[in-house]
Amino acid sequence: MADGGPVEHGYPHLETVREAVTALYRRLSYDTVRTFPLSVAPVDVAFCDTDDLHLGAQRVAREMVRHYRLPDARLIVGFREMTHAANVELAAGPEYFVELNDRFRTHRRDIGAALAHEVAHVYLHRLGLSFPGTRDNEILTDTTAAYLGAGWLLLDAFRQDGASSQKLGYLTPEEFGYVLAKRSLLFGEDPSAWFTSAQAYTAYGKGMALARRDGEQPPLTAAGWAGRRRYARDRRHALDGGSVPAGGRREVPYRFTADDRGPLRVSFPCPTCHQRIRVPVEGRVRARCGLCRTVLECDT
Repeated sequence: MADGGPVEHGYPHLETVREAVTALYRRLSYDTVRTFPLSVAPVDVAFCDTDDLHLGAQRVAREMVRHYRLPDARLIVGFREMTHAANVELAAGPEYFVELNDRFRTHRRDIGAALAHEVAHVYLHRLGLSFPGTRDNEILTDTTAAYLGAGWLLLDAFRQDGASSQKLGYLTPEEFGYVLAKRSLLFGEDPSAWFTSAQAYTAYGKGMALARRDGEQPPLTAAGWAGRRRYARDRRHALDGGSVPAGGRREVPYRFTADDRGPLRVSFPCPTCHQRIRVPVEGRVRARCGLCRTVLECDT
């Protein structure tokens, strides 16, 4: 939790975020991901200063449990002084003890955001899905919360003015915006209508621009002129037996691979789930991702 301190921006965790989206699809399956078409509604986690602190926190916790499809889980919420925003004790269950930072006693509007992250921890614990290392595992948790419809609250908790700043979660605001944009492109749901923070709206817009660019990379037919021209040059280089990718540019998402028993092939990340797809280099091709079932129009 950044409280009055510097807030990191940009996309320093982007590779791990994309790996987290892929891991979600692999663990949950396409069918299960599609059971989360609706985000947590603002009215269901609304919390005003006149609400009883503990009863209100328990009400919001129950809503998060319902959203993540954890009907047999019971959260017991308490408050104490701590450095982080919150902490959850991941025991065998069905009871889980969640501690929230004492500052939420007076910043009740953000209790839903803190619980969105902590209940995502419980959800992943039940699934047996984790990444090695605390940093990457927290990024997985933030990504899960955002992709499954609760993480818009975490981005909306990002606020800055001339005197102070606040941000919850491990992702940067732009990375939260990116994951929310990927979800929006999948389900057609726009979370920006619920934002109360102007900074959240800006971060979401930047994330959406990057998410759209994922679907505009060659060999996808939606790629722009410059990308198509670069791809054609790299393809000629690969067909002539040159090393691939041509020039060794790290920003190029596609990779050519030669096969002595068949045609040259190109692999590239699915713009939805980021699993790599491998197709022959033979012109117009329609490919279907086996993980998220996205149908992709390609010109290889």
